[in-house]
Amino acid sequence: MQTHEAGCLDEQVIAYICEQLTITGYCVVSDFLPELVINALYLEASSDVRLNFKQASIGREQLQQVNTSVRSDSIAWINGQSESQRLFLKLMENLRIEINRRLFMGLFDYESHYAHYGQGDFYKRHVDAFKGNSNRLLSSVVYLNADWVKADEGELLMFHDEQVSPFLIVEPIFNQCVIFLSEQFPHEVRAAKRDRYSIAGWFRTNNSIGGQIDPPR
Repeated sequence: MQTHEAGCLDEQVIAYICEQLTITGYCVVSDFLPELVINALYLEASSDVRLNFKQASIGREQLQQVNTSVRSDSIAWINGQSESQRLFLKLMENLRIEINRRLFMGLFDYESHYAHYGQGDFYKRHVDAFKGNSNRLLSSVVYLNADWVKADEGELLMFHDEQVSPFLIVEPIFNQCVIFLSEQFPHEVRAAKRDRYSIAGWFRTNNSIGGQIDPPR
């Protein structure tokens, strides 16, 4: 699938995502972002020291803790500090609006970070949201790995409930995107044999209390 100009996603891409979310709860999209945007994001993630990658933690807010036996990647939050980040966030905002318009999911905002998996890094099986106790509704992963080959490994494995074997294995191929219901699909990241970059993100609902906007992260 192809995308148009940097400001919005192709209509066919959006329609495909919405259709697959309705049918299966997940989708895999090739050539997700415009070439200008994906190339800029790749260069920023792989070479820009200003991003200040930090060891990833598990849990949210006060419950966050570093546990390298569960995940060993490092992350840098995307906050619009560069032109490539602003273009990316604009595209994901476009997608959020269109999903709400077509599927009435009540998505409130989108948070995301770069993820760097060095050689041997991994993220064990987990879910991005716990049923009834999270505001993350849709998860997304955009891959930034040029010239990736099967022997490099680092695949995303997706599972149904407690099943041992994955029903879907996704190679982290450049400009491929995976979107799925956050509560529904346990998943893990296999260790890679070379540096592996991606953008992990979540479309959230607003669980605000007493007029206070529910914070991200």
